[in-house]
Amino acid sequence: QVQLVESGGGLVQAGGSLRLSCAASGRTFSGYAMGWFRQAPGKEREFVAAINWSGGVTTYADSVAGRFTISRDNAKNTVYLQMNSLKPEDTAVYYCAADPDYRVVVTPTVCCGSWGQGTQVTVSS
Repeated sequence: QVQLVESGGGLVQAGGSLRLSCAASGRTFSGYAMGWFRQAPGKEREFVAAINWSGGVTTYADSVAGRFTISRDNAKNTVYLQMNSLKPEDTAVYYCAADPDYRVVVTPTVCCGSWGQGTQVTVSS
């Protein structure tokens, strides 16, 4: 497994931007597909975005498509989530996840082998 640590969360006004980072250690980062998930109070954890090992394939939830961008830097063992045009409904704890199989990362019911501890994102109206 790979160890994951998220950072970059915080409080932002609606319409603003944040960039989340997830640093990985412990295994060969480039061998893993990566994903971002979020969980709002009282709600189930939901899929946000995923990226394959090379960065050449990405998938987004409909709710964030066109506003969020997932990327990765394999030299830095880090995956990013750039969040623009934030809305109050984006408020949640954001988690990164990793799995060797991209199909697992994009399937919330089975994802994933490794998870971070989460970072809080709060969007005020």
